[in-house]
Amino acid sequence: MAIKVYKPTINSMRNKSVTDYSGLSKVAPEKSLLAPLKKHSGRNSYGRITVRHRGGGNRRKYRIIDFKRQKFGVEGKVATLEYDPNRSAFIALIEYTDGEKAYIIAPEGLKVGDTVVAGPDADIKPGNALPLKNIPVGTFIHNIELYPGRGAQLARSAGNMAQLMARENGMALLRLPSSELRNVPEACMATIGQVGNTDHENVKIGKAGRKRNMGWRPTVRGSVMNPNDHPHGGGEGKSPVGRPGPVTPWGKPALGYKTRKHHKQSDKLIVRRRNSK
Repeated sequence: MAIKVYKPTINSMRNKSVTDYSGLSKVAPEKSLLAPLKKHSGRNSYGRITVRHRGGGNRRKYRIIDFKRQKFGVEGKVATLEYDPNRSAFIALIEYTDGEKAYIIAPEGLKVGDTVVAGPDADIKPGNALPLKNIPVGTFIHNIELYPGRGAQLARSAGNMAQLMARENGMALLRLPSSELRNVPEACMATIGQVGNTDHENVKIGKAGRKRNMGWRPTVRGSVMNPNDHPHGGGEGKSPVGRPGPVTPWGKPALGYKTRKHHKQSDKLIVRRRNSK
């Protein structure tokens, strides 16, 4: 999909761009695959805000996506390509030959009328899902499971893809979008190709109201607060942080502070970390 830029007829249009949705099907979403989506505004079960700057936004319905792709050997036809308000990628409605319908993440190049299939004997073409042990080394993939049968967890957002680098001792070595090298069991499912809507990263929000529609509330810098509200606050005029480095509102280091557990079980599966040289 391309990016659409408008003439600056008003100030908010000057730096604003949107995705061109002309290639999507102009139909309502499949009702049987919709679920209600309740807003929590960043609050946990105790009512306390655990994620700041969330709230408001337009009402949405959740689209139930088939991340497992366990319908082996049954061909499905792409009925529609649709927008999903809950993710950056587009989704495709698949109508299987046995009458069942399902949504999948739409890969780049998938068109209405194309056929997709899942299973170890599927062809290596965009939209088909296979176990990693049946995918040729060097293939670009997305929608990758971390554990067999759990459902896809890796490379799901717009424009993302991973590459299958090698296979050894029942594990598949993947190069993830973050450049991390990680081993995944070769029984895990993955989908061929790159996630669609590759121009998503080039969209400019352009105005504050558009961000509010997405459910994001304003962010205030700590340096403009009072000292009782933030460690960076206080002082006359533009004051420095006043400590070795910037911190969160609760005094924890904000830059370069590692929050990953020191002895996490999956450490042995990571060959090269994403931030290593």
